[in-house]
Amino acid sequence: MAFCIIMMMPFLSFSQVISLPDAAKPYMHNEVPDDPYLPNPYGNQKTSPAKTYRGTGFFTAQVNVNLNNENILGDAANEPSIGINPTNPNQMVIGWRQFDNVYSNFRQAGYAYSTDAGQTWIFMGTIETGIFRSDPVLDFDSSGYAYYNSLTSNSGVYTCKVFKSEDGGAIWNAGVQARGGDKQWMTIDRRGEPDGGNIYSFWTSYYSSCYPGFFTRSIDAGESFEWCSEIPGNPYWGTMTVGNDGELYIAGSGPNGGIVVVKSTNAWNTIFPGWDFYSEVDMDGYITSQVYVNPVGLLGQAYIDVDRSNGPGRGNVYVLASVVRFSNGDPADVMFSKSTDGGLTWSSPVKINDDPDTDRYQWFGTMSVAPNGRIDAVWLDTRDGLPGSQVSALYYSYSMDQGETWSPNERLSDLFDPHVGWPQQNKMGDYFDMKSDDNGAHLAWANTLNDEQDVYYSYITPEITGIRDISNKQKEISLYNFPNPFRDNTTISYTITFTGKILMEITDLYGKVVETLVDDIKQPGTYHVAWTSDIPAGYYNCRLTAEGQTKHTGLIKIR
Repeated sequence: MAFCIIMMMPFLSFSQVISLPDAAKPYMHNEVPDDPYLPNPYGNQKTSPAKTYRGTGFFTAQVNVNLNNENILGDAANEPSIGINPTNPNQMVIGWRQFDNVYSNFRQAGYAYSTDAGQTWIFMGTIETGIFRSDPVLDFDSSGYAYYNSLTSNSGVYTCKVFKSEDGGAIWNAGVQARGGDKQWMTIDRRGEPDGGNIYSFWTSYYSSCYPGFFTRSIDAGESFEWCSEIPGNPYWGTMTVGNDGELYIAGSGPNGGIVVVKSTNAWNTIFPGWDFYSEVDMDGYITSQVYVNPVGLLGQAYIDVDRSNGPGRGNVYVLASVVRFSNGDPADVMFSKSTDGGLTWSSPVKINDDPDTDRYQWFGTMSVAPNGRIDAVWLDTRDGLPGSQVSALYYSYSMDQGETWSPNERLSDLFDPHVGWPQQNKMGDYFDMKSDDNGAHLAWANTLNDEQDVYYSYITPEITGIRDISNKQKEISLYNFPNPFRDNTTISYTITFTGKILMEITDLYGKVVETLVDDIKQPGTYHVAWTSDIPAGYYNCRLTAEGQTKHTGLIKIR
């Protein structure tokens, strides 16, 4: 079937201006079984307390635990994916790359399931013990059946199997060959019969088992998968989603930098699917691998989702990714763009992380959209560590107005060192996975809070975590600056959730105004003010006044 290609070029031609490093190209990242399988060095008998945290609006539980809910020492787990049963949301399953022994990078298809909405998890081991498996992707269909897409490699040939569970992820069948290749992703059309039900998968064309094709689908509930077909735009390191009318969207890194989004409006049809167009999304940056915080892994991948609410954003398409910035050289910012015309054209990129630094990593940016239209975003962030440190924490932000404004960033976890517990492979995987409901976000992620790599489930409740709900127009402001102390310049950042008159002033210790930085009416959002001052060294204060409220940064020292 013929297809039409429409290329929406960004404000600059990446191919002419930007020379992408090899680490941003698909042939520089693949899964290889280097080491032999090794069993757990302690026979799964040596344990420690599992990490669980229950706070106001944020619940976290370790997933890769034994039947006594204890952490298993000597193993590692990363790169998780989560599925939630739409017919029974209390049923969840998480899959991950399981390393039985940290002295070998041999990984398998680990999994655990929950029947109590993620409060407790039952880790049953691996789907195929002793078989090399990687890149897990999980999803449920509209009937409540779970599917687990898993990659294997044999003498450089990459293929995938899709395993199926009819009991919420406790027992899996023998799996079906699903063509495939390295860094695959999967999504399921959950509209139900007669038009829904298809299972879609794509992967990096360079590592395809059926080159030049790198896309397949199942139209019989995972009983078989069709032969491979090509996708225009050649996306890689990305995800997929299904829109309100069954339209299929694929987002991935593109050959010219930025993000490529591909659309098919007839992928649901039993006739072989065609592609409507692809567009290039300017994210002011590119996805890459081999980064400081995740040396042999990705910075993250491209996430795409659709607004399925009945609100004003219905049908909007959203893209989010952690990227190396073109404009300022920042090694990793979480960038967002949206389309209001079905993926044809895209908004200017927006930075979600509100830190003022250009030398910190906001990596593994992950997005999902709730049924009510709320957009959730999480990422790992090094802003709270010392300069040059890879120590990270989980951060969160959300939008209630179709991505126009975002809540102030909220730190959700303690700091941890992502370089701890490497299983003879210097990375924490390549991605996290998140699914949202009207009340919050279900997150599958990895961290080293146990001083080893483990997989965790978290539920994030926006209204309770102290994050400002932009939709209710609360008049709230926040203010901070970095660096402090400073000699030549610093950046003062503030966030407002309303439209109003903003007055930002620098005062001395006696309250006398020595400089006015902002005196203007501002819309809701986060703003960054670069302050270069020639006033004498000493201690000062930044005071922000808006709508009867006053915030101070505290003492700012000029050296």
